[in-house]
Amino acid sequence: MQKVKFYDHVDDTLLKFAVIVCRYNGAWVFCRHKNRTTYEVPGGHREPCEEIRAAAVRELYEETGAVRFHIRPVCVYSVTEGLHDDSETFGMLYFAEIYGFQELPDFEMEQVVLFPNMPENLTYPEIQPELMKKVQEFVK
Repeated sequence: MQKVKFYDHVDDTLLKFAVIVCRYNGAWVFCRHKNRTTYEVPGGHREPCEEIRAAAVRELYEETGAVRFHIRPVCVYSVTEGLHDDSETFGMLYFAEIYGFQELPDFEMEQVVLFPNMPENLTYPEIQPELMKKVQEFVK
């Protein structure tokens, strides 16, 4: 079972992912990967020598087509895989208010869907609800 923890700060070199929980006109923005039937928030791996914020901006565009937005860091999070693996993988959690989209770029995402609440059919059901809850506290 995966476990999510939150931190105010870790060394930048530990940050491997950027994940962006985002809204557009009051609805939550989720993506559907071409090879899956589940939904996820935009995010992905940091490229070598890439600033973590730049990774977030890049992933947000690649996975949603968002071109006008305001993005803010929320906190660092980690995921521990479970029973026999105590190693943590760290990422930076962001919140973005999206104001404009272009056509979805031809990368791995098939569809962008707006939901009034988090959908039940999640790609990462042990992780995404925790990240969403943290962002909802942040934007209050």
